[in-house]
Formats: sequence, C-alpha cells, structure tokens
Amino acid sequence: MINSEMALQNTIKILLVEDHIMARMGTALYIKNNPEFDLVGQAEDGLQAIDLALRLKPDVILMDIGLPKIDGIEATKTIKEKGVDASILMLTSREDKEDVFAALNAGADGYIMKGSNLETLTSAIKSVSTKAGWLDPMIARIVLGSIQNNNAVEQKQKAENNSYGLTKKELEVLSLLSEGLTNQEISQKLVISISTTKAHVHNILQKLYLEDRTKAVVKAIKEGLV
Repeated sequence: MINSEMALQNTIKILLVEDHIMARMGTALYIKNNPEFDLVGQAEDGLQAIDLALRLKPDVILMDIGLPKIDGIEATKTIKEKGVDASILMLTSREDKEDVFAALNAGADGYIMKGSNLETLTSAIKSVSTKAGWLDPMIARIVLGSIQNNNAVEQKQKAENNSYGLTKKELEVLSLLSEGLTNQEISQKLVISISTTKAHVHNILQKLYLEDRTKAVVKAIKEGLV
C-alpha cells in the first residue's frame, strides 16, 4: 500500500487539452498506459482548459493550439498569468514560426509536433515537468532556417557583437541548443565534458536573464544570436 502511494506521488499529473475526439482518445490511452504518468483531466476547448488547470493543478498540460472558444496560445497565456505552476507543452500540427513564437512568448515551456514517436513525447513531457523545457528539433530547424535565410548578415553581426557578453564557446553551445541537441549531444559535438556543457548552459541562462533553455533558444533566434 505504501509503495503504491509513493509511486502515485512520483507520477507526473497531466491535463490533456485536445478538441479532436480521436486524437484526444489516442493520447489519453498512451498516458494511461504509462505508469510514470497520471491523466488527471481532459479538456476540449480553451476555456475548459483554463478552468481545469486552476482546479486540478496538473504538473504538465498537453495543449493543442487549434481549440474552440479560445485557442491554445491564449489559454496558455491566461493559465500562466493566473499563476498556475504547471509546465505547458504544446502538442500540435502547426509548424509555422508565427505560431511557435506566439506560443512560447505566451509562456509555453515546450513545443512538440503531433506525429512524434511515443518515446520522444515521453521525453518531452518529462523534460518540461522538470522545468528544463523542450523544443522539437524540426521546429527549431524550421524557425532557425527561416531567419538565417532572411537575415544571415545581420545575425552574424549580432552574434559577434552581442550585448550579453556571451563568449564564442557559449554562442556555439547556444547554436546547438537551437538545433534541439541535448547536453550529451552537445558534449560529443564539441568534444567537451558533460559538466562543461552544463556550465556553459548555466552561464548562457544567467547572461540572458532566463530560467530555462527553451526560452533561451527563442530569445537567441529572435535576436539573431545564432
């Protein structure tokens, strides 16, 4: 009995927000079948998502963007403004940079595409639950590629003359973060230890005055630091 209670306490409480019933049923089944997760509620529109977030106090909210009444971006903004201490992971099929920036600026802690394999979705949920953030590598490449194509020269100038005091190595690490690489992958890419990579990430967050890597990537892309 005690072990069961401890296991329940250690599970990640999830609120699922999805208006398409088949998609919601499929994702709900996946959550229910994962012993590390606890599906505490389901919402089918933005207003219901806000209400359940306030009442259920989940650890993670899986949020679609295209919702009735109010969309997932507006719901995310409202939930954050009301002080709900839940990490919000956008789970959506929308991949244009306007939606990505709007969602992350609204306070989303991560962005993952529908159709990602279950292992990736599991990793994303766990990551945002620890406030580490998550940005789908495909989304990072789309946004980064779009901006680089339009502003390559300007970005290079900003990167070389950044006002945050980021070192050359920190800019390299930030660029790899923007590509969706993990600390382990960055360490292998730059041939440095994992502890050195973590130290660089810590310094980057301090210099950018941010609390997680997802927001650092967004800021880096918007301001042309990478």
